[in-house]
Amino acid sequence: MSRPFKLVDVFAEAPLTGNPLAVVFDAEGLDTDAMQRIARWLNLSETVFLLAPTDPDADYWARIFTLNRELPFAGHPTIGACHAWLEAGGFPSTVGQVVQECGAGLVTLRRGDGFNAFAAPPIVRGGPVEEATLAEVTAVLGIARDAIVDAQWVDNGPGWVAVLLESAVAVLALEPARDHPTRLDIGVVGPHPAGGPTAWELRAIFSDQYGALREDPVTGSLNASVAQWLLASGRATAPYIAGQGARVDCDGRIHISQDADGQVWVGGAARTLVSGVIDID
Repeated sequence: MSRPFKLVDVFAEAPLTGNPLAVVFDAEGLDTDAMQRIARWLNLSETVFLLAPTDPDADYWARIFTLNRELPFAGHPTIGACHAWLEAGGFPSTVGQVVQECGAGLVTLRRGDGFNAFAAPPIVRGGPVEEATLAEVTAVLGIARDAIVDAQWVDNGPGWVAVLLESAVAVLALEPARDHPTRLDIGVVGPHPAGGPTAWELRAIFSDQYGALREDPVTGSLNASVAQWLLASGRATAPYIAGQGARVDCDGRIHISQDADGQVWVGGAARTLVSGVIDID
């Protein structure tokens, strides 16, 4: 059976500078194993499968797969899936917003000028990071313990631990290890000088299914949880723009805002670069 298929460049303000996402429509009839095999074959950081929602309050159901597991939530697939669904003629039940069903529950997106933004989901694990974990993190990043200004669990699904360095320059200078014996999902953040086009620089280092460490081009879930941490601690004020991807030849831009109720919103541009069908039955 042929199913519509799109490749979307997410958090990109110029072509080929964001995080690529595969979106497979009409995924009814595909079981979990089939979705995982397709995601592995496509070999992108994430692939989204769109289905009819099971919750009456949702506009669609998104199942999000990495190369080796299904995620309850991820940011760039959420932005990309919303873009692809709207572009394909999806009509939200509420004007001005889209509600996505995923493993983490319902995620609200609001439509803006030039990009969509999702409501940052709650942190499922927060608080200080244990010294044993920080020892692993510093070993992976190749830095001394005193180079870390602060650290926090900022897990909103994927498992992020975040470390704050003194500057964006320090973040960009990192030369992480290429492998690690245990799974780690590390976010690194540092401030740019005031008055520039971006306020913060982020990098996302994560373990793949083979124990190798990879760097994600632009990461919505990490930016969401880091923004919640930076805003709550008074280190950042919203709105701001974060940059990510420079060390992997990308140039992502993530727009962070916060409404009057304190809800953090994570936005970014998305564009479809490839449309077609995928024959997978």
